[in-house]
Amino acid sequence: MAKEPAGNAPTGTAWLVYITNLPTEDPAARMRILRTLDSLGCSAIRDGVFLLPDSPANRLGLSRLTDHVVRISGSAHLLAATSMDEAQASQFRGLFDRSHKYLELVKVIESLKAAHGISEPVSIARVINKQRREFDAISALDFFPSEARDLAVRALADAEVAVRGLMFPDAQKKDGGADTDGKQYFQRVWATRKPLWADRLASAWLIRRFIDPEAKLAWLEKNQECPAGAVGFAFEGATFASANGKVTFEQMLASFKLGGNPALARIGTLIHALDAHGSKVPEAAGVETLLQGAMRRANSENELLGETEKTFDLLYEAYFEAPGKT
Repeated sequence: MAKEPAGNAPTGTAWLVYITNLPTEDPAARMRILRTLDSLGCSAIRDGVFLLPDSPANRLGLSRLTDHVVRISGSAHLLAATSMDEAQASQFRGLFDRSHKYLELVKVIESLKAAHGISEPVSIARVINKQRREFDAISALDFFPSEARDLAVRALADAEVAVRGLMFPDAQKKDGGADTDGKQYFQRVWATRKPLWADRLASAWLIRRFIDPEAKLAWLEKNQECPAGAVGFAFEGATFASANGKVTFEQMLASFKLGGNPALARIGTLIHALDAHGSKVPEAAGVETLLQGAMRRANSENELLGETEKTFDLLYEAYFEAPGKT
């Protein structure tokens, strides 16, 4: 669901004017202040003078910035102002018009239709997810929403439905989501147990890249119960777990009809070798070393997954053969 813009000005006639005098002897500190003003959505009226719609959130952001400006021996003044007439208010609102950004985003989304049937659906999904994050960033600083924002919302929603259909062409559909044995597996919480190793890490990568790009992952302690509503994986009693001589990764490939992807099948064989000591795979030793290095480097399970996802991404690219490639 699209986020509502933060800090909207109710009438468009109340403004905050921020006047700064920044030290010139510390260019790095000066640049940090300017980047912060930009991140707050400020519009520059002239050198050292910035404008924002008046709202509690914007007042708080600028007040906190003032404390930092003073600490670096600069000065800042925050003034409340009111537009003298509607023409001036309209001119000021135009400084914050994000329509062109939304329309550029819509162009990118529309261009993805040309990739249907050519590019991997999951690759299209990743681009859409990136555009969703871009939309959230734009709308967070959109103080005066426009029709262009509504257009972007519809374009994103339509694209997400379409790519899910591409990812799961043979699965039954329910409310736009994939249905496997009567359950939906989009925008879910997925939970597995610590410690994380090859099968759990690879399955988490598979979930986020091929099954549920918007998944939230939870890491459970050894005896912790799986949260209600979460999809458990890679532990005894989980929805998806090792069985019949296959590790969880291989089970999920079969459940979501991804086993026909040769690159994923090869990764499955590799994970089986690492986690269940199956048939030898030449590159298994090297991948094991990379996973061990990631475990030493990471300070949390999220960091560990972030590091190992790079390894699985590279493996997939190495194994993948585009359609028609000889």
